[in-house]
Parts: sequence; structure tokens; C-alpha cells
Amino acid sequence: MSNDSTRQRDAPHDRWLRGMTSGCALACALAVTGCSLAPPHQTPSLPVASRYPADTASQPGAPSDGPIAPEIVWRDYFADPQLQALIAQALANNRDLRTAMLRVEEARAIYGIQRADQLPSIAATANGSRARIPGDLNMSGQSLVSSQYQAGAGLAAWELDFWGRVRNLKDAALENYLATDEARRAVTLSLIGQVADSYLGLRELDQRIALARQTIATREESLRIFKRRFEVGAIAKMDLVQVEVLLQQAQTLAAQLEQGRAAQAHALTLLAGSTLPSLPEQTDFSDDAIAREVRVGLPSDLLLQRPDILAAEHQLRAAQANIGAARAAFFPRITLTGSLGTASAELDGLFDSGSRAWSFLPSLSLPVFDAGRNRASLDLAQVRSSLAVTNYEKTVKAAFRDVSDALSARHWLTEQVRIAQATLAAQTERARLSQLRYDNGSAPYFEVLDAQRDLLTAENAPCIVIEPREPLCGTGRRRPGICCVGGCGHPPGELKTENTRPHHESFRRCTQEKPALGRCGHCHRADRLGRMDDDPAKRPGRGLCQRQWPHRGHRD
Repeated sequence: MSNDSTRQRDAPHDRWLRGMTSGCALACALAVTGCSLAPPHQTPSLPVASRYPADTASQPGAPSDGPIAPEIVWRDYFADPQLQALIAQALANNRDLRTAMLRVEEARAIYGIQRADQLPSIAATANGSRARIPGDLNMSGQSLVSSQYQAGAGLAAWELDFWGRVRNLKDAALENYLATDEARRAVTLSLIGQVADSYLGLRELDQRIALARQTIATREESLRIFKRRFEVGAIAKMDLVQVEVLLQQAQTLAAQLEQGRAAQAHALTLLAGSTLPSLPEQTDFSDDAIAREVRVGLPSDLLLQRPDILAAEHQLRAAQANIGAARAAFFPRITLTGSLGTASAELDGLFDSGSRAWSFLPSLSLPVFDAGRNRASLDLAQVRSSLAVTNYEKTVKAAFRDVSDALSARHWLTEQVRIAQATLAAQTERARLSQLRYDNGSAPYFEVLDAQRDLLTAENAPCIVIEPREPLCGTGRRRPGICCVGGCGHPPGELKTENTRPHHESFRRCTQEKPALGRCGHCHRADRLGRMDDDPAKRPGRGLCQRQWPHRGHRD
């Protein structure tokens, strides 16, 4: 009978509890699907032309078909095996890339925290307490010892997100996470471009070093011949000193190039993140052996592929979501706190019938006076949104300029190489004619000295004409750089990149054998050389070119 009466007594409480549970479920649904006060997202209009400038859009040699940059992975784009190995090593060990990846993990954790705020946080609790109350503090006048034991689950201050405050904060964290991931992609593309640029810079230095060594060998032979001619009195000491100056110039250039190559190798080691394998000097390679040609695409492709633009757009979305959260702060904030479990004065009676205990504490707060805090927070969110719009437009313009510069460089660097080759031919002829004038007594040796100096500069020009580089483009060579278009969509395990065609076929002429000047004491022309008599005493007072006696009588 007592059990029936107990059930009858608890029946109203059960119905109330079931009603409260249904109400909490309804509150959860309303909280998740509540309204949002964030402004609707509108991507700013593209602040650039629909096509690239007329002087860059249709350059000679630009591919009109084939894959566009985002459709090719970097392993398919870069054909050189050594370069592929260096890029793979950098992607695995570079510290900047590792930092960017950890930033992504950090942003993802922050997003997880904000997302968890949308759902109630339920914790299991268990506690017990015993207390002695003196007699003068209770009505009986006798001291009492009280005990209390509780066990159950509790809901701690869960906010019902009717106005979308929590949801907007979650959306902002998500967009920041996505922006950080795009920044990681940008770092990856930049790293690939830097590795390719450093590797090709190393190969450029190899070409110039080979050219300097050829020049040194030729001028050493010239110095040997001039010394013999000076010993027999055929020339003045001034001519000998000037030949020594030419040799020292070439030796100085070679030392500077060797220093530059060492510094370039050190920079490549830093990019790779670990010790590099041996990189032997290589002086003969072509464009096709380094990278393949791809199409650049239209300016609208920038919005879909450039990671810096995508990151700026995600930051803009995050700023707009923060506006919604700031607006929601003006509305009432409702939170729920409750618990459900058992309680008893004795530990062994904690789970007995009738020991069930619960509590439900809803709370509502409405801002009345906050000294303008909420208004200032909303103003701050709106200003940051405007800054994000400005940053987005600036990023788009900078990306448009990067591609335009690379396309323009495709044309003008080709023109510079053509001019450098024509200059080299002219300087070679000038050196030959100045030598003939000196041989015929029509010009001092200073004219030959100047011609030889200018010839050395002209011989290096095809290699150094491409030295200026664009930071975002990876290379400043005759094809668009690796980060210009931003092709970085990639399947698992691969990273897609876009166009980097750093080296030009004509630069191989740096390794071709240059004209054999300086072989003969005066004419410096190998085709006029006969047998060199190694014993000056056998032909006193004569020159060293066996075909011409005396040497001053040498005619073209």
C-alpha cells in the first residue's frame, strides 16, 4: 500500500519532468535553428578588368590550348628529377610550412571549441558532505551531525541561441579555420616556387662559373704568351700588365660566382629543411627538361584558385559573422541550468526508491546599461568587416598584377635575351677588330682591354638578364611564376601548382665554347695559330705566331 501511495505521489512530478524534458528538446531545436542577425554575404565585385592587359594577354609563344595551371600537379609540371626530389624534401621538412600546418591545427581546435558551445554540456557529478552543527545554532538546542550524498548528471549554463550569437561565433571560427588552411596552401605554393627558383638560380651560377673558367683558361694562355714575348723584348711591360689585369678580372668574377653559388646552396638547404644531397655542377639543361608549358587562364580563375584570395574571402565571411554576434548581444540572453539524479542522507540509501532529485534553473538577462559596450562592439565588428572588404579587393588587385607582370615578363625577357645575344655578337666582333687595330699599330692596347672587358660582360648577359624576380611569382623569368595563378587544388598526396617556366633554351649558349681569343700573343685568334715555339731563344726578337714574322706584320 505504501508503494502505491508513493507512486501516486510521484506521478505529478514524473509528468512535470517529462514535460520539462520535451521542453528542453524543443529549446535545443530552436537554439540550433534560431535566426541569424549577420548580414548576408556578398562577395565584392572583381576590382579588375575581365581580361589581362592587351600588352600581356596574347604574347608570342603563349600556349593557346592544353591544361591550365590548376589542373596539373607539381610532379607533372616539374620534369627535372633533382628538382622534384628537392621539392619533396622541402614539403616534408621545411619549418615555415610546418608552422603553417600547426596554425591550421590551432584554428581547427578553436573552431571545435566554438562549435561545442551550440550544444549543452552535460557532466556526471557525485558528491557527499557531513557537517556538525552546534546546539546554539539549531532549534533543538543540541548539536547535530548531518550527512548528504548526491549523484546524477547536470546541465551547466547552456545558452539558448535564439538570436544566433553562438552560431555566428561558430561560423566566424569556421571561416578563420578555412582562411588559415588557405594560408597554409599559399605557404606551400610559395615554398615550391622558392625551391624551384633557388635550384634554377644555382644552375644559372653553374653556367656562369663554367663561362668564367673558360675565360680564365684563355687569359692564362694569353698571359703565358705575352710573358714570353716580353722576355724576348717584343712588347712593352705595359701590355703585359694589361693582360694580367684581364686575367685578374676573370679570376675575381669566378671567385664572386663561387661565393654566390655557395650562398645559393645554403639558401636551398634552409628551404629544404635538412641536409641536401650532393648537387654536382650542371651547365647544360633546357626549358623542357625543367618544366612544361601550361595556360594561365582568365582573371576570373584567380578567384577560384589563388589561396591568398580565398583566404581573404574567408576572412571577410568571418568578419560578417562577427557582426551578427555583436548584434545579438543587444537581445535577451537565456541560459538553462539543471540537474537530475539521486540524493540521500545515508550513503546506502542513495539509490533507494524515492531518492530521486532534480533541479531546473532557467535564467534570462537583458542588457539595460553597459556604458556603450555593446554599441562599441558592434562598431568594431563593422569596421573590421570594412577592413576585410578592403583587404579582399587589395589582394585581388595584387594577384591580378602578379599575373600581368609574369605575362609581360614572358614577352620582354624574351626581347632582352634577343638583345643580349645580338650584343654578344657585336662585342665579339668589336674585340676582334680592336685586336686587329692593335696588331697593325692603329690603336693602343687600352682599346683591346676595354673590348675584352665589355666582351666578358656581354658573355654573361644572357645568364644574368633574368636575375630580377617577383616574390609571389617564384621566378622573374620568361613564363608565369608558380604562385601567380594559384593552382593548388590537389588530390591526396599531391599538390597542384601552376605555371613556372623559369629557364630559356637560349641561355644554354652560356655554356657553349666562346671564341678562342688570346691564344696568339697579339691576334688572339685560334684559326691563325701555328705551332708555338716554346723556346724564345731560338727566335730572338720575333713574335710567337709561327705564321707571321714579325708579329707586327700580321694582316687579316
